[in-house]
Amino acid sequence: MGSGVCVRVRRRGAVVLSAATLTVLTGCSGFLVPAGEGEPGPTPTPSASGPGVVRAETLPPTPAPAQDAPERTAPASAEPGECPASGAVVTMGEVLTVMMSRAVALTLTNCGSKPYRVEGYPSVQALGEDGERLPVKVNPAGSQFGRDHGPRALTLKPGATVRSMLAWVSTKEGGELVMADALELAAAPDAGARVYPLEGHDIRYMDELNVTAWRKELPE
Repeated sequence: MGSGVCVRVRRRGAVVLSAATLTVLTGCSGFLVPAGEGEPGPTPTPSASGPGVVRAETLPPTPAPAQDAPERTAPASAEPGECPASGAVVTMGEVLTVMMSRAVALTLTNCGSKPYRVEGYPSVQALGEDGERLPVKVNPAGSQFGRDHGPRALTLKPGATVRSMLAWVSTKEGGELVMADALELAAAPDAGARVYPLEGHDIRYMDELNVTAWRKELPE
């Protein structure tokens, strides 16, 4: 991470941070994976951008890093809904922790009654507290949680699934972290999205995100 501060502050009058809060914010970038560890993928589709508005508050506790295997914490959840008109729904799994890094597995399920064709990458968008889109870049690339092997055309029968790995990464240029309240996830940009709140997780703090292409199995 760069040498800048960790968050940008919404100004509603003067904002005063306690010494304890400043101490936590100073180290909050430590869990992010260096972007150089991910394998570059195809040229990414630019994420929709919005105002980079975040709140200044104490970070939630960071789970201790696992020694040999990923540590699993409680999954972020969304209210179950009906199957989108597209016939595809994306769900987010447990938070994985390895060497102070974070990732979640995404699962696309054909919840419809007809075959569903998928090719490419999940649609991922960070959202603020009012549902506004935040300027968090999403790269089609791998991470230390698995390499990106690129897109492949797949046809899913009803009930069949494909997987992707979404990882939190940092860049040399990133001097500030954006705090998101939720992630908007979909099989593709026009496939019908579901919103997953991030309350209670340190994965709310983001520089950039790396996501692998949809495949039958998670990347290694």
